[in-house]
Amino acid sequence: MTVAIGLGLSECLFSDAAGYWRWVDMCEEGGVDSLWQTDRLVGPQPMLECMSVMAALAGRTRRIKFGMNVVSLALRDPVLVAKQCATIDFLSGGRLLPAFGIGSPLAPEWQALGVETRTRGRKTDEALDIISRLWREDHVDYAGRYFQLSGASIWPRPVQSNLPLWIGGGSDAAIRRTARIGTGWIAGAETPAKVATIIAGIRREVKAARRHIDDDHFGASIPFFFGDATDPLLVKPMEAYRARTGHDALAFFAVGTAETIIERIAAYVEAGVSKFILRPAAGTDAIALQQTRRAIEEVLPVASTLFNAPSGKCS
Repeated sequence: MTVAIGLGLSECLFSDAAGYWRWVDMCEEGGVDSLWQTDRLVGPQPMLECMSVMAALAGRTRRIKFGMNVVSLALRDPVLVAKQCATIDFLSGGRLLPAFGIGSPLAPEWQALGVETRTRGRKTDEALDIISRLWREDHVDYAGRYFQLSGASIWPRPVQSNLPLWIGGGSDAAIRRTARIGTGWIAGAETPAKVATIIAGIRREVKAARRHIDDDHFGASIPFFFGDATDPLLVKPMEAYRARTGHDALAFFAVGTAETIIERIAAYVEAGVSKFILRPAAGTDAIALQQTRRAIEEVLPVASTLFNAPSGKCS
């Protein structure tokens, strides 16, 4: 396995576009593996639309990869998503990392848009089948419960002949979905102990399905903060996590020094994870840039040496 560390955003931490692009440029120049944007269509929080961000990153950057963490497919048209992904992968020279899920039932979109939550799993399964087929087949016919196609095709195809298809979610259905069609899995709010259980379940299901997912195609997202857990900036996000999951936020958030963050990464590596999205828990442009700079300078070099050295346990 090769441990790789990306950076991601949920809420937009910047007051204007210039601040966001300073952050992107810092990550591109600092050797960050990938950039990730959470999906959210409606709500009071300032959040960028993830597919638009992917297209913008394709034009702004030259090296870094980027992905959605994760697109709620039940809220989107699968043909449009397949076309968007193919276009962005083409224009970026093959740097897109698509990731999909069903979306949390607590998300504001369902009520705001009048979408039924109970069908989101079945709609997502149909959408995943359509998207994966459009990426590789010349003409797609599909007769599903929610989607129907006749002779559909998209051109140009993605540059990546086997465009990755990462799946998010920690339920039994998400485990089966990953094993059936995914090329990778990415955790949401799960702790290392829970992630270990999910990865073990995916591996069992993959074996039963006679498929294969590479050992280094399991990911985790970690909110981090250089500082103290009592910092006022952390009160709101940590309370939101506790309310949503019922778990201690400090079992998920990596708060403290670079050593604290490395230790949390190591716990996920032990659970079977090798791809990471570190999300700065910050409230202003200056703090977001400061937190990111420290991650680039203090965490990335240590993680590369510790986890990817020839004698390391992850080599």
